[in-house]
Amino acid sequence: MRKAIFFRFTGAGSRSRSDHRTAEGDRRTLWLALNLLAADDGKLSRRLRKNFSSPLDVFCLPADELRARGLDGEAARGIVSPKLMKQAEREMERMENYGYELLTLEDEAYPAQLREIYDPPFVLYCAGQTEALREPAVAVVGTRNPSPYGKTMAEKLAADLAGRGLVVISGLARGIDSAAHWGALEKGKTVAVLGSGLARIYPRENRRLFERIMENGAVVSEFPLDAEPLSHHFPQRNRLISGLSLGLVVVEAAERSGSLISARLALEQDREVMAVPGSVASLLSRGVHRLIKEGAKLVETWEDVAEELPSAVREGLLDRAGESGRRAPDLSPEEQDVYNRLDTESLTHVDELVERTEYTVSEILAILLNLELKGLVFQSPGKYYLRRM
Repeated sequence: MRKAIFFRFTGAGSRSRSDHRTAEGDRRTLWLALNLLAADDGKLSRRLRKNFSSPLDVFCLPADELRARGLDGEAARGIVSPKLMKQAEREMERMENYGYELLTLEDEAYPAQLREIYDPPFVLYCAGQTEALREPAVAVVGTRNPSPYGKTMAEKLAADLAGRGLVVISGLARGIDSAAHWGALEKGKTVAVLGSGLARIYPRENRRLFERIMENGAVVSEFPLDAEPLSHHFPQRNRLISGLSLGLVVVEAAERSGSLISARLALEQDREVMAVPGSVASLLSRGVHRLIKEGAKLVETWEDVAEELPSAVREGLLDRAGESGRRAPDLSPEEQDVYNRLDTESLTHVDELVERTEYTVSEILAILLNLELKGLVFQSPGKYYLRRM
């Protein structure tokens, strides 16, 4: 982990009002104030990074000097206004009331992987276990309207990766993102990155998922607590999903899917890009097949993902898999029969199992339930089943 970066306030142009702000708590409030000003203004954020040795130096300069360094009048007035600091103090108080944590760009606990990207956020609002942000992670993303196959593959892949110690990163969106989070929670940790504030969970039906993730992972955002899920927030959010990860896996994406933006950002950040193939007849396969044609790694199992990760992480995963190679649970003859008829890659409908066996529908469903309880099969919507191992 990198050492913390402590920025120096320059003496030139400093004002007495900044003298009391160098204490740790006050510095965090300064970072928060800066983020309130710039989180929704990419141009201002870039100028702060480019024109100041430390973004916090802006609080040591008068408005005319800020304008001379390239900030527009509105931004300069906002920085010197006491209203900004009062707003930041109120935001910090609300964070404490919620029990959330704020990580600033100079904190030791700020994720080193994220610090490496071109434009890391000034702060991260964090709910849950922030240590999950510093563990090896892989992102799993895809369409908001997946097929049963896509949803099942995302859930299975995430469960397999999380069960072997990787944190699964996604965006808490409907569809593939939600499936990846739920799959990871079965076996390990997951991190959700929001395109809204932590007080504006989106979509609303994922409130329970949000709460579950806080128990076994973390939910993060760079946006203020009450920020709405505006459309331009999601490309910003996507750069954090890939930035926190060693690699990104796309599961089902149409030709114009936002997941392809995530893949492009991952490439720009020098992350591995992988894709799960689908049916050539499905429009939801167009995006992932294009990625594969352009060089993305074709992923069928968690081992395919492990092969693309840094050697230390990869070897740890494979060693752990070998050590934990568990003996399959004892199965009754009926359970073994049905289990053998299921596939690890394609979904099988319960009606098909009835046609291929001598069991009734109720008997098949009872057998499948036992196999689910033993962790050997996944059920996808519509009574489709997939073998796990």
